[in-house]
Amino acid sequence: MSTQSVNLEKDVPSIEAPSPAEVKKPAAPRSRAKRVLPALLAVALVGGGARWAVAFGEESTDDAQVEGRIANVSPRVTGQVAKVLVADNQTVKAGDVLVELDPSDLNAKLEVARADVLSAEAQLSSAQSQLALTEANAGANLRQARGGVVQASSGIHSSKAALEQARGDVQAAEARFKLADADLARVKTLKVEGAVTQADLDARQAGYDQAKAALDVARARLTSTEAGVQGSSGGLEAAQGKLAAAETVQVQVQAAQAAVKLAEAKLKQAQAALRLAELNVSYTQVRAPVSGVVSRRTVEVGQVVGPERPLMALVPQDDIWVVANFKEDQVGDMRPGQPVALTVDAFGGREFRGHVDSLAGASGARFALLPPDNASGNFVKVVQRIPVLIRLDGDTKDVQLRPGMSAEVTVDTRSR
Repeated sequence: MSTQSVNLEKDVPSIEAPSPAEVKKPAAPRSRAKRVLPALLAVALVGGGARWAVAFGEESTDDAQVEGRIANVSPRVTGQVAKVLVADNQTVKAGDVLVELDPSDLNAKLEVARADVLSAEAQLSSAQSQLALTEANAGANLRQARGGVVQASSGIHSSKAALEQARGDVQAAEARFKLADADLARVKTLKVEGAVTQADLDARQAGYDQAKAALDVARARLTSTEAGVQGSSGGLEAAQGKLAAAETVQVQVQAAQAAVKLAEAKLKQAQAALRLAELNVSYTQVRAPVSGVVSRRTVEVGQVVGPERPLMALVPQDDIWVVANFKEDQVGDMRPGQPVALTVDAFGGREFRGHVDSLAGASGARFALLPPDNASGNFVKVVQRIPVLIRLDGDTKDVQLRPGMSAEVTVDTRSR
């Protein structure tokens, strides 16, 4: 038993307590870290200071994208698509035909409009002829009536003069008759007394008879002249009536003139409808409003389309800019015209040059569908972003900048 226990004790290794020197050995790495850490901090401070010195006066953001105008192409008339002449992502020029619609219905309407124009022209020609005839008849009748009035007026003046003369003749005949009557009475008295001869009495009797006959003739002429004056007055009234009737024909002339104006208006209306029909036929060819790349094409042959639905979009490649959304605490020193350096993710490390064109009038949040209202509820301050429009300097035709590409922008705010 004692022998086995001795062997066991020999096989078990002995554990000795560490010496004081061995206990102090791990302290060496700690002292090395204390020496390296200040050096690293110094390098970091120097690097940060150098970076701050280099970047002082510059504002950068990666919240930027390339922008451009997008023109939606829609037909101006409703119709069925007959041909689609472009493909997706095809480059087209302004004025190129993109889509053709079936023009059959519009051609029929065009023929109807042309027929309406011909009908309106015929109506205008007829109205003008009727106006010319009415004016000619009215002019002739009016001149004839005026001549009759003048003639009747002249007859009345002559009749009145003859009447005055007849009245004078009657007065003269009455005076001579009275004288002859007085002479006859005196001679008769003297004959009874025997102072005159029978011959004197016969002479006075003959003078009396002659004066009486002359008086009767004068009175008859006066009566006839008065009847003539009354007839002339009636003729004047008749002539004046004819003149009034001729003047009423002017109303017919005015009616004919109104008919001509109405025919002219209908002709203009028909011509306008014809021009509209011609335009609608021309609109069956949907043309490119601008030069660009065909995108988002949704039209197919046989489809019925109308102005309310875009057929495709055209993206111009010659009017490209960049919109960078800077934080509100970055735009305090930004001014239009300041130089800009930017990179586009699609082209790696290539740097483009540009300048600040303008700053938006409000933050992007103000143009949201539901702008934030901080007057109600709990307020949490969120840094707003101001869109800044940047124009590129130089020619960029060797690269294909597309609207929507991401960019990183740096603005030199030290420039004033």
